[in-house]
Amino acid sequence: MTTDAPPPAGSRDHAPAPLTTERFAEIHRSAEFAELRRAHRSFTFPLTAAFVLWYLLYVLLSNYAGGFMGTRLYGNVNVALALGLAQFATTFLIAWCYARHAAGKLDPRADAIKSRTEAGA
Repeated sequence: MTTDAPPPAGSRDHAPAPLTTERFAEIHRSAEFAELRRAHRSFTFPLTAAFVLWYLLYVLLSNYAGGFMGTRLYGNVNVALALGLAQFATTFLIAWCYARHAAGKLDPRADAIKSRTEAGA
């Protein structure tokens, strides 16, 4: 069933032209797109590597340094619990940092590429 309802207020009168393979390849080869990828990779790759190493350190300490991990810090809180909770804190910190990075550096560049693509420029 189709309806002839008008488009929602504030929407464009026409949809952007479909992206052809040639136009996609042209955008992909552009210096602007390469800079967007570089900005993304220069942030995400080192941070991902650091987090994986941090996680593996936690796992290795848990497996091979039981005495150290069992060291009490305060009451019933030991090193293992503190480092385990730090894993969660690190995850949220990384997500927050990435959101800031994306909003400040990636999204404006991606929006500019998208706008030019949709305008056919």
